[in-house]
Amino acid sequence: MTIQLQESKLISNRTVTITGSKSESNRLLILKAMYPHISIENLSNSDDTKVLNKALSHENQIVDIHHAGTAMRFLTSYFASKKGVEVILTGSQRMKERPIGLLVDALSLLGAKINYIENDGFPPLKIQGRELLKNEVSLKANISSQFISSLMLIAPSLKNGLTIHLDGEITSRPYINMTLKLLQDIEVDASFDDQVITIKHKSQTPNSTGQKVIVESDWSSASYYYSLIALSDLGSSIRLQFYKENSLQGDAFLSSLYKSFGVETKFSNHEIILTKASTHKDHVSFNLNNCPDIAQTIAVTALALGVDCDLFGLHTLKIKETDRLVALQNEIEKLGGTIQVTDNSLHQKAVKKLKANVSIATYNDHRMAMAFAPLSLKIPIKIEDAGVVSKSYPDFWKHLKDVGIQIIE
Repeated sequence: MTIQLQESKLISNRTVTITGSKSESNRLLILKAMYPHISIENLSNSDDTKVLNKALSHENQIVDIHHAGTAMRFLTSYFASKKGVEVILTGSQRMKERPIGLLVDALSLLGAKINYIENDGFPPLKIQGRELLKNEVSLKANISSQFISSLMLIAPSLKNGLTIHLDGEITSRPYINMTLKLLQDIEVDASFDDQVITIKHKSQTPNSTGQKVIVESDWSSASYYYSLIALSDLGSSIRLQFYKENSLQGDAFLSSLYKSFGVETKFSNHEIILTKASTHKDHVSFNLNNCPDIAQTIAVTALALGVDCDLFGLHTLKIKETDRLVALQNEIEKLGGTIQVTDNSLHQKAVKKLKANVSIATYNDHRMAMAFAPLSLKIPIKIEDAGVVSKSYPDFWKHLKDVGIQIIE
């Protein structure tokens, strides 16, 4: 479905309630599967979370997680550590192109039995669950943090716990810290010192009392509202619920980054108030090593404002739902932008005028659809395969209408 976004004006001071963080929700679902006394509130309503939740109650030997990369990584470790379980874990064609060999190698060193069905190093996987007794493994630190979190999540269920040694510069450290904090919240003895993560075994006791965990709303989803405010008139504002000032999510760094675009963030009563408080800078340069998922939003914001933009720390974007760097270059050039990308960075020059009514391809990537939508405050634009947003934020188009964006389906 292609939708047309008319050139619009933001309705100021509206309140938007965003679903729970997909990152937190998916981690908590794995923990709940191992420790059923946990109860979860404000769970994400994203496709990825629904797919993971369904997969955990697998009734068939074949588990298809479609485009859900987090589910693929987390379930690989989960099923590998469940003695007696036999599954084939598969996904979409793009999922079969996303490498998972480093995680499989680490699990194999711990004693897991995992075989590749098609191509070595890639899904689909045949997994025969075993009791994993070895308790020490090393991983390159610059790989996807989801590989590291995947091992961390199963660690407390392992009889001897797990020590993970990280080699080199760590990518997306906040997501590792998120996993660590969620483990600690359910009373797992876990620590992260220098390059070593140590997690002790936690028994599952039949008489454990219920433990409620409330999921914070998703900061990645908040990024699109930061972009809308940045592209709006001075004094424009919007309220987003439910957020914490001391968030576990790496993308909470938005509140600092978007000061360069004139956006002020105020925390009040479990919500954030975003206000266009000042003019934007002429040039921005950010290292997004700890929060690469917001790169698309920042690049489009800079494009719309006529700001020179250099972004670094983007090497993981090449193995997402699509090669996000190439996808960004393709679509920004359609709009008249001047952009260069490397394997790790993006460099974009300011342009004075954008082409209107361009049709933006989304490449089966929810973030491509949502990152380009705020351009409708400057020009009319079309978004192809608009339904792809359901992967992380099913209510996105409805919420955009609520704040004044005119959408023709």
